[in-house]
Amino acid sequence: MWMIPGQNQSWVSEFILIGFSSDPTTNSILFIVFLLIYLSSVLGNGLIIMLVCLDTQLHTPMYFFLCTLSLLDMGYVTTTMPQMLVHLLAHSQTISFAGCWLQMFVFGALGTTECTFFVVMAYDRYVAICYPLHYTVILNWGLCIRLAGGSWICGLFSSLLHTFFTMSLPYCGPNRINHYFCEGPSVRSLACMDTHVIEMVDFVLSVFVVVIPISLIVASYIGIAMAILKIKSNQGRCKAFSTCASHLTVVTFFYAPASYIYKRPNSSYSPERDKQISLFYNVFTALLNPVVYSLRNKDIKRAFLKVMGHGRLAW
Repeated sequence: MWMIPGQNQSWVSEFILIGFSSDPTTNSILFIVFLLIYLSSVLGNGLIIMLVCLDTQLHTPMYFFLCTLSLLDMGYVTTTMPQMLVHLLAHSQTISFAGCWLQMFVFGALGTTECTFFVVMAYDRYVAICYPLHYTVILNWGLCIRLAGGSWICGLFSSLLHTFFTMSLPYCGPNRINHYFCEGPSVRSLACMDTHVIEMVDFVLSVFVVVIPISLIVASYIGIAMAILKIKSNQGRCKAFSTCASHLTVVTFFYAPASYIYKRPNSSYSPERDKQISLFYNVFTALLNPVVYSLRNKDIKRAFLKVMGHGRLAW
């Protein structure tokens, strides 16, 4: 469990993820529940990706962004849940220091990419409603790819900084993480030195990946709201609003818990509460996305029926 580089110093070489419960019966029930949630998330998001790829009528900027979001969600939930499922049934809940480093980086990269990508999706809705006649001209494929690529670059860079500073702290024991995966604040609470400077680094990063994106999303929807108010017919207003409702629902469920986890000071760290809150933006958001976008989207339903060989029923 320990590496000893010096006579008077010992460093943690692995961590123990405590998870949710030590009771085998409770863990068995949680295993079934989380397995169903995980499979539903992967299948739901995978179905959206498949439909967008197969149906040429969905080859538009909006569905390109939705496909990218589904890909992010699949990776996001796969970074944590398979290991959590194994730990619910296994006697050992250990993860190596390198494994913890990798999980934190990948989880952070996908999460922060999704944060910035929600801005891209808000901009997509803004252009579609405010400039419908110029939608495909403004959001050409070159711009779409650059926006998606820029989101990935921002996510990878900010996660690299967060992970590097967090895992560079000295961890000399204890090594029990009261969480179901290696989330930054939970790991940082075990450091055997003052983490105030690292907290400040995380705060600065959170401004770029949380505060600024939220501000841009709010600005986009203010413009959208002003455009909707100019629509004379009630039917037109309802149709315009319905195109944004799905995005707003997902954004709220993702940003609210994530902002709490990464913007609160280390002194207010509460392991049990943090585990529950993390489930919302890690697990349930990935499950919510395909449900919200599929149930409220006629094009997705039509594409599904078409792929299933019943395309005529969609008309």
